[in-house]
Amino acid sequence: MSFAKVYGAQVQMLSAHIISVEIDLSRGLYAFTVVGLPDKAVEESRDRVSAAIKNSGFDPPKSRNQKIVISLAPADMKKEGPNFDVAIALAYLLAEDDIRFNPEKKLFIGELSLDGDVRGVPGILPLVLKAREKGFTEVFVPHTNADEAALVENVSVYAITTLKEVVEHLNEKENEKIQKKLLLPVTPKRYEPRHTETQTDFRDIRGQESAKRGLMIAASGGHNIALWGPPGTGKTLLAKAFAGILPPLTFEEMLEVTSIHSVAGTLREALVASPPFRSPHHTSSYVSLIGGGSTPKPGEITLAHRGVLFLDEFPEFDKRVIESLRQPLEDRVISVSRAKGSAHFPADIIVVAALNPCPCGNWGSSSHTCICTPHSLARYARKLSSPIIDRIDMWIEVASLDHEVLSRKAEGDTTETIRAHVLSSREKAQKRFSKTRLRKNSDMSVKDLDSFVPLSPETRSVLNASAAKLNLSARAYHRIIKLARTIADMEDAEHVETPHILEALQYRPKAFGV
Repeated sequence: MSFAKVYGAQVQMLSAHIISVEIDLSRGLYAFTVVGLPDKAVEESRDRVSAAIKNSGFDPPKSRNQKIVISLAPADMKKEGPNFDVAIALAYLLAEDDIRFNPEKKLFIGELSLDGDVRGVPGILPLVLKAREKGFTEVFVPHTNADEAALVENVSVYAITTLKEVVEHLNEKENEKIQKKLLLPVTPKRYEPRHTETQTDFRDIRGQESAKRGLMIAASGGHNIALWGPPGTGKTLLAKAFAGILPPLTFEEMLEVTSIHSVAGTLREALVASPPFRSPHHTSSYVSLIGGGSTPKPGEITLAHRGVLFLDEFPEFDKRVIESLRQPLEDRVISVSRAKGSAHFPADIIVVAALNPCPCGNWGSSSHTCICTPHSLARYARKLSSPIIDRIDMWIEVASLDHEVLSRKAEGDTTETIRAHVLSSREKAQKRFSKTRLRKNSDMSVKDLDSFVPLSPETRSVLNASAAKLNLSARAYHRIIKLARTIADMEDAEHVETPHILEALQYRPKAFGV
């Protein structure tokens, strides 16, 4: 047999693709060619595969005078990374008739070391999900990726440690060199949804009751929130505690988030079982936050999908980075176009921003003198444009506290208690949206507001009068209604009433010249 075809896979951006690995052997001087737009890592697989075959007890390709052509199809798609090593090695052994097996409905993923060991690769979960979609019944993955791959149901996942091991499992040809040893499918582990673990409990934070209520509202409705005030008042502490009151992810959301982190190479466990919390430094670049590069990859915003993106020292981020938040905060998706292709990265996040009132932090303080020049104050205020301010639903002041308050014993609601209130509010919203694809109040469109948040004439009159006085934009106007719906849910009110609108209005910004 001089021809063979097996199947491999790769992730391009966030999309998984099944790749046919075809091999043709013909007589002639030795040559090993890989076609199908391979990158450097794929081209170098010929040396890794040759050494791995030799060290697994077979005659290496270089010991035979033959021309070897490896074709990775579809040919017009760029092939990247070492994912195809195992598939190429098995295709060669199959074409050389060293082994025999039926490659249909079998998918092979993994990098080979020179001694034949199989190394792990990123992006396993979306690859196995794609394999199930395409009708594959068996998937062979590196043992380090096995728990992640086993999350996918209705597919037999085999963990492989060496090339020889997978050959011994597959081979159907009688061969003295190969002893038949069947592998057992990986037994999937059971994972329960859990809350994001934090080291800070809300009860441990002294005072700042208005900020705590604001964070509870933000978590209940999925609203973006900004905490502003002088340095050292607990803004960062509140933001870190906020992650602990978010509702747990559903299993489908866990798979979605895990797929993203698997592709990005940031996966620490087999499954991301709690809402992610990402906190990039304010010196982070545009690409690191939004994603992109010559070959688009997800950035911090996408890595925070279904969770929290905490932006500490918000105005200190580069202005281009801040402005890049416009699309994800509005559409909950990031569209990136490059010469090598376009990508759509999910970005359903809650933004928690923390900022000082001025560069030195003392503007408006009664106890400290602000040393900022008018020019620096104006530059600081200009960092936050009106479109960005409009997209943040809540602006809450975190003021300085008296030392007597700081010396009091811990009191107030715990994180667990606040989380219970958040879960109750989310359940009300989900019941209301049961026949739609909406998940939380912040997901509603203008059309949805007419259906799910009817306002009485009196309440509508108060809202319109306040909006005119505050000169609210159309976007801010509709976000006020969404926020009021969340406040009503927290108070177990069936309809949005005037007090809910008035509380939502008080969270509009009152500083920074806006």
